[in-house]
Amino acid sequence: MTTTSLVRAELARLTATPLARLAFIALMIVPLLYGGAYLWANRDPYAALDKVPAAIVNQDSGATLDGKHVDYGTDVAKRAIDGADFDWKQTSATDARSGVRNGTYDFVVTIPHDFSSSLVSAQTDDPKRAELVMTTADTNSYLASTIAEQAGKTMRTAVAEQVGKQAAKTLLVGLADVRDSLGDAVDGAGQLASGSATASDGADQLASGTAQLATGASTLASGTASLPSQTAKLNDGAQQVATGAGSLSSGLSTLQQQTASLPDQAAQLNSGAKSISENLTTLAQTTDPALATIDALTPASLTAAIEQAVTDQGVTLTPEAKAAIEAGVQARLADPTTQQGIAKAKAGLQGIDQLRDGSGQLYAGTQQLNAAAPRLTAGIASAASGASTLSNGASQVASGTSALAAAAPKLSDGASSLATGAASASSGAASLADGLHSLRDGSASLASSLDEGRTKIPASTASSRNDQASVISDPVKVGDDNVAAADNYGAGLAPFFISLAAWIGMYALFLILKPISKRAITAVRKPLRIVLGGWLTPVVLGVVQMVALFFIVRFALDLGVQLPVATIGVMVLASATFAAILMALNVLLGSVGQFLGLVLMLVQLVTAGGTFPWQTLPGPLAALHFALPMTYSVDALRQTMYGGSMSAAWSDAGVLACWMLGALLVSFVVAARQGRSRTLRDLRPSLIG
Repeated sequence: MTTTSLVRAELARLTATPLARLAFIALMIVPLLYGGAYLWANRDPYAALDKVPAAIVNQDSGATLDGKHVDYGTDVAKRAIDGADFDWKQTSATDARSGVRNGTYDFVVTIPHDFSSSLVSAQTDDPKRAELVMTTADTNSYLASTIAEQAGKTMRTAVAEQVGKQAAKTLLVGLADVRDSLGDAVDGAGQLASGSATASDGADQLASGTAQLATGASTLASGTASLPSQTAKLNDGAQQVATGAGSLSSGLSTLQQQTASLPDQAAQLNSGAKSISENLTTLAQTTDPALATIDALTPASLTAAIEQAVTDQGVTLTPEAKAAIEAGVQARLADPTTQQGIAKAKAGLQGIDQLRDGSGQLYAGTQQLNAAAPRLTAGIASAASGASTLSNGASQVASGTSALAAAAPKLSDGASSLATGAASASSGAASLADGLHSLRDGSASLASSLDEGRTKIPASTASSRNDQASVISDPVKVGDDNVAAADNYGAGLAPFFISLAAWIGMYALFLILKPISKRAITAVRKPLRIVLGGWLTPVVLGVVQMVALFFIVRFALDLGVQLPVATIGVMVLASATFAAILMALNVLLGSVGQFLGLVLMLVQLVTAGGTFPWQTLPGPLAALHFALPMTYSVDALRQTMYGGSMSAAWSDAGVLACWMLGALLVSFVVAARQGRSRTLRDLRPSLIG
């Protein structure tokens, strides 16, 4: 009995009666129904999300931004409805909430009344985060709630991009304005630096001039310090002159009465008159410059004198310093006390001139009297009158010199005050110069810093600012660089459900197939041939199932397959491997092995990583992920269907081949043992036939 005859005999047994043929056909299409129906139902569910009922409630009251009314809530609602990602319906809050509870809507998006005002607040001093309220009910569908969360995130991202772009554009426009303003500020700072440099130079000149003024004023104060003592001496001399003039007048009166003794006293009178004339001439020589000085004492002359004194010191006065000196001189000369003193001093000095002239006349008269004594008597009356006039003039000179002596301390004090003020002005001018130096340096540094800051703000145009705002509002774009992509959700699940269908197909076939022929073991005793015959029967049927399932997946469901031949090869290899495993369980454990085949399918359903990544599994199940064969059939089908790594597919095929050979080896060992010795238990009929 050959392997081929064993296969042919088993197939003949399966189709011997109409009922057997019906059962055989039904079990053959089980994997096709399982894999095809499930993948058909889940071929591309995301393309039909527009049929999922959802409600949107817009309670936004709007806000004002830059003087314009904005209503972001209406924009969000309109964008969602126009996008038609879901079967949106705009409704009231009451209807939406009751609709979620009774299943009319799978979820509800509520836009609160302060949505726009919260978004606008991002550009104020009191920013507030806006929110969208997502209402879901897992009683409708847990996956619908999950999808709703993703929809909410998508809406949030769209709103954030829109608002962020507007805010970024406002910020960029502000920066552009700041850059332009900084340009104006740089120009102004440059002008300030230039002006402060000029002012600093002027302040240096002012400080130098006020220092010279202070020196000249100090010299003036030192010179006028001796004026009170000199005017006191002048006053004493004038008093003496007045006394002498009075005595002269009295003596002439007496002389007039005593003309008889005139010839004898003429010589003495001539000598005394000479002495008086010489003294008065000397006094007049002393007072004439003072009188000339008083006559020339005007604001302009005094100012010119001070300026000349300062100039003689090598100092150049600024117009401001000249104006300050002239104002001080005018103020001092305008003082009534000063004017009164000057007037009295002038009158007294003029009286000295008159006294000098009179003494000269007296001296001439005494000479004539001494020469012509006889004629003197007639002139004594005239001399007495002149002496009286001299006495009056001397009194006036004495009064003037007294006033001059009284005014001299004030003039000295004024000169001292002028010196003190000039010293203060010099100190202030020096401080002003230092301050202007700091202003010059600071303004130059300010201009440099402003220009440096302006260059750090990039120049922009309206177009570039719009592009920059777009990038700022949405800085990261996720590129699609899928090296091995499934066409849709159904294609993503196909490797997993094809593998499950292959296992289920083999499991169903072994409900009617005999793992090995016990009669052949007893009669032929060639375990390898018998094992291969028992295994090839489901393998042949599995090839038919897998090829049929491939055509359903590729053409009926139109799921993309990058490597069709390799995919069919992996499907057939997986089916053959599962056939070997299930046969080994049946041969080794009988009915218990058949049950363990179901348990093993359930375990692999969890551990194969067909839906979620295997890394999310608990530790023990993650370990089983690498131990069980369906893991490798799922991975190999992903590689061939999506155009992945063929080296990984070959590696997975190698693992499946090892499982297959291992299971066949187990079946061979058990068959060999049964061929050598049989027990009553071996002859007992199996529950699976």
